[in-house]
Amino acid sequence: MEQLTGLDAAFLYMDQENSPMHIGSVAIYDPSTAPGGFVRYKDILKFVEDRLPLANTFRRGLANVPFGIDHPYWVEVEDFNLEYHVRHVALPKPGDWRQLCIQAARIMARPLDLTKPLWEFTIIEGLDHVEGVPKGSYAIISKIHHSAIDGMSGVDIMNALHTINPDDTLPVLEDTWKPEKKPSAVEMAVRGYLGNVKQPFKWVEMAGKTLPGLARTIKGLLTKEFSLGQAMAVPRTRFNNKISAHRVIEGVAFDLARIKEIKTGVPGAKVNDVMLTIVGGAMRKYLESKAELPETTLVAMAPVSVRTNDESGSLGNQVSAMMVQLGSDIADPLERILSIANHTQEQKALTNALGARQMSELSKTAPALFTGIAARLYTQFGLANSTKPFFNTVVTNVPGPPIPIYMNGAQMVKYYGLLCLFDGLGLGHVVMSYDKEVTITITADREMMPDPDFYAECLQQSYDELELVVLGANQKKAPAKKKAKAKAAPKRKAPAKKKTAAKKKTAAKLEAEPSEPSLEQKTG
Repeated sequence: MEQLTGLDAAFLYMDQENSPMHIGSVAIYDPSTAPGGFVRYKDILKFVEDRLPLANTFRRGLANVPFGIDHPYWVEVEDFNLEYHVRHVALPKPGDWRQLCIQAARIMARPLDLTKPLWEFTIIEGLDHVEGVPKGSYAIISKIHHSAIDGMSGVDIMNALHTINPDDTLPVLEDTWKPEKKPSAVEMAVRGYLGNVKQPFKWVEMAGKTLPGLARTIKGLLTKEFSLGQAMAVPRTRFNNKISAHRVIEGVAFDLARIKEIKTGVPGAKVNDVMLTIVGGAMRKYLESKAELPETTLVAMAPVSVRTNDESGSLGNQVSAMMVQLGSDIADPLERILSIANHTQEQKALTNALGARQMSELSKTAPALFTGIAARLYTQFGLANSTKPFFNTVVTNVPGPPIPIYMNGAQMVKYYGLLCLFDGLGLGHVVMSYDKEVTITITADREMMPDPDFYAECLQQSYDELELVVLGANQKKAPAKKKAKAKAAPKRKAPAKKKTAAKKKTAAKLEAEPSEPSLEQKTG
């Protein structure tokens, strides 16, 4: 048995009726590249079954400590049933993008059964009218509890379930997995008691590791290398209240080479700064259309992975976090990206001073009883409605495979990331790169964002404006990579704003360079 850390267990304690804490993805496959040109449900079952030894997550469940006096443990379950976890449905006709998003939102809104291994795959057929997707394609919607994985370990699982070539075969693997008998309540109570006895020693150890980071932070604040000002100036928006049980999902795809050209055209900018600028512009447009745009900038929380190569494939979360200003108070997209690039450099310096790894380890020592009670009270009393938000949204960036990959010989043609919401976080963004595309997928509370197709238009318009001001109108524009044609949203009357003079900047078109990991390789 392996015990969950305080950080992993926190995602379990936050799992409430309105906020199931799983993350996932929507992957779309073209079966024409598979043997015979089609893939059956039983083929996918066999493919997943053969790869179960490659990922520990698949056959592990929870063993809870009585009364929640200590964090739960992972145990190899005795009654694992693959067909329970791999499901099969079809979209009603016409089978378009909007229907796929609605089905994905319904699936993601349903909590996982915490008495079984914490994952599900849903195969969805009938995608015959999704623009840019070959007819006959199918999707797989995955959801895995956040207590078991972070974004980077999710990529590890995805790699275990795919091949580089359509006809690659899996070498014969020795399955050494053995089920464990679930421990008794008495045994778990003893473990919980011993764990609490050891806890003060863990705190002392972690305090010693974090003191140097605290000293570096104080020095950086005194020398004005960075500041904590954004933590005190986060405005409240419609997305920072108690959430409902209902979800909406949308996604927009962009040409990755074009994104890199924009990055090259702005001195000091990174690919991640480009994506943050697009999100900041989209949120500005959306809130402005509701006459709700705050005067101060919105702030995003960006998870930062601290997972080492030795921890590849391990369960749980190895993440820290960075707070980033989105420049939503800046109308000019060029000024916005310059501001974001400058601010992210400052925040990286702060994160490095604190020690992202040390802060992640410190979060894992949180006591079980306190963490569990705090999570339940936060939801029960709707504290998100009255407390000051720490951030307005999440923008997590996950680098996916830079080349096409295959499952059962079917090529994955689209890849969108999904995340969980909780009270105080009603809108989240996943930036996911795959092959020649990069996508921004949003998960939102349906009561807070009843018009996700309009927000998708805001994302596209924000990108178009940034591309125009950085690269200019004379450069040949890359073909649009749209996921589906959304219905035109009704025009919304925006409040009068002062015009900001656009600064024009033209950069020479450069050849595409190797994919650049964002946020220092990382995200949760």
